Amino acid sequence: MKLGYARVSTGDQSLDGQSQRLSTAGCDKLFEEKISGATRNRPQLEKLIEHLRKDDILVVTRLDRLARSTSDLLRIAERLTEKGAGLQSLDEPWADTTSPSGRMVMTVFGGIAEFERTLIISRTNDGRIAAKARGVAFGRPKKMRPDQQQLARELVRDGKSISTVARTFDVHPATIYRIIEP
Repeated sequence: MKLGYARVSTGDQSLDGQSQRLSTAGCDKLFEEKISGATRNRPQLEKLIEHLRKDDILVVTRLDRLARSTSDLLRIAERLTEKGAGLQSLDEPWADTTSPSGRMVMTVFGGIAEFERTLIISRTNDGRIAAKARGVAFGRPKKMRPDQQQLARELVRDGKSISTVARTFDVHPATIYRIIEP
């Protein structure tokens, strides 16, 4: 069974052109929505994917109606594969997972997306290492500066209670316990 998905981004746009083309392409049922592609929660798309059965085909007029990015497209394609369903785009014949060449193209896209994710992770790690080498501190800022920590240690050694020292620096008593333990 062919199931069509039509989407426009704003309420003043019309779904008529997409719906007409999907019906002409032989779609037995149409799922339509007026919602931004950037929105993760697209109820009609979710309903369509839940409705898909083995050997069904999700048909769109163009891939940008279905997915916002390559990674988004690959996530959707993976969900379709898990259900044993296919994907066809009327304007992009290379994006047809019901054919061997279309499956190959999607596999290549998957490899490119994975490579891109690996590069991003590598660049992020390199940047983190370089920042640490420059002395950039990561994580939550310390509640007390080193000079305040030293003064708090001295006050505790001089007999002041943990609670009193904590109030002096406007911190929780656990903070004072942490700096006097090392």
